[in-house]
Amino acid sequence: MKIGFTTLSMFMDDNLEIIKKAHEHNFEMIEILGESPFFKKENTMAFKDCGLEVSIHAPTVDINIASLNEGIRAESLKQMKECIDYAESINAHAVTVHAGKIGRNDPPLRNMALELACESISELVDYAENVIISVENLPVRQAFLGNKIEELELFKSECGCNITIDVGHGNTTGNNEELLELKDITYCHLNDNDGVKDQHIALGDGTLDLSLLKRIDKGIIELNNFNNILKSKKVIEDNL
Repeated sequence: MKIGFTTLSMFMDDNLEIIKKAHEHNFEMIEILGESPFFKKENTMAFKDCGLEVSIHAPTVDINIASLNEGIRAESLKQMKECIDYAESINAHAVTVHAGKIGRNDPPLRNMALELACESISELVDYAENVIISVENLPVRQAFLGNKIEELELFKSECGCNITIDVGHGNTTGNNEELLELKDITYCHLNDNDGVKDQHIALGDGTLDLSLLKRIDKGIIELNNFNNILKSKKVIEDNL
């Protein structure tokens, strides 16, 4: 497996230091946390030609590309496009996005939100010239879009996007086996939980079936603590 980690684990550190740490510990990939203000800091261009395969997790805080509110959806798309512009400026491989959420899980509203999500994802795919748009599966909460196989298949077929599989999220929805069978997986997010809540704890500290790691080609360890990143890297190496 090609292994990387998220800059969330070192988000207060300088980007040059993050890149240095990645090389010191023999990582091959990195995923930039696309939340402002953390990625809009000094040395933002340091990731260009840094010797790592770079991806970006587009912003999610206060963002909803499936919002029924036109103003919120428009601003969300604007910020996604800014993230894509940055990704292309540093020769990133992919941008991972969330499909969005709904305020109330009534079937008619969910269907409307899914249509809007498809429109938004298609717009992002068309906007991106040299970077892959990859939609992430989300945890078990009813408000989230993209936590069902059929919804991810819809996004792939209707929008031409790829898929990012978060095995921690899949552990809460109980469908990791099916998720990992999907085609056009860009990479996976690696983290663990108790099977109920989306806890993002170190691999091996929860109920995730670690044998699934053997089915993954590229994995980003997605945790907020670098020591737990290294702990999880060891778990991966021991289970391959």
